[in-house]
Amino acid sequence: MDGFFITFEGIDFCGKTTQARRLGSYLRRNGYEVLVVREPGGDRIAERIRRILLSRKNSEMTALTELLLYEAARSQLTQRVILPALKEGKVVICDRYSDSSLAYQGYGRGLSKKMIKSLNNISTFGLSPDLTILLDVSVKTFFKRRKKEKIERDRLEKERLEFHQRIREGYLTIARQNRKRIKVVDGTENIYKTWQKVRRVVDSFLSKSGKSQDK
Repeated sequence: MDGFFITFEGIDFCGKTTQARRLGSYLRRNGYEVLVVREPGGDRIAERIRRILLSRKNSEMTALTELLLYEAARSQLTQRVILPALKEGKVVICDRYSDSSLAYQGYGRGLSKKMIKSLNNISTFGLSPDLTILLDVSVKTFFKRRKKEKIERDRLEKERLEFHQRIREGYLTIARQNRKRIKVVDGTENIYKTWQKVRRVVDSFLSKSGKSQDK
């Protein structure tokens, strides 16, 4: 495929959504055709699954049901949106992807990581990001930022500290196991300083991969 695929990962309130949007704008200014999507979501059916997953009304949802719904939404988004865009030569930037299931349902919920990797391979049709940026913040920072936001917490955000700590540790483990693809960026500073770090990572990736555009 002519396009390339960049994902952002991290615990909630790490700033990945903001940085994904900034990267999209940056690449467009530099001549790339860009599609920014989120996961779960990015497609009519996947967005409906997202509402089920994040609703606080669904507190009785089991860990396995949660995983399977995420995988279903991922399959829909990948087949209907991401793969066609990559075939058209677009840059696809996704706010979360398959690493999230391993971190949240594997390390966070304690489900079999082997099973999750197998399901990820099925739901992504074997697609793996060309570059993943992991915005790392402490769980203390997560709670501090969450407290400042005057919005209702979703089903996952309201989980206890220990759950989010396991997820963060899981993400860092996944990053150590995939050093070539996953680049860890400290997300504790302000938006602009974090963006400068993200931009350097992406510029390095574009240069090394030969995907840089003529200015």
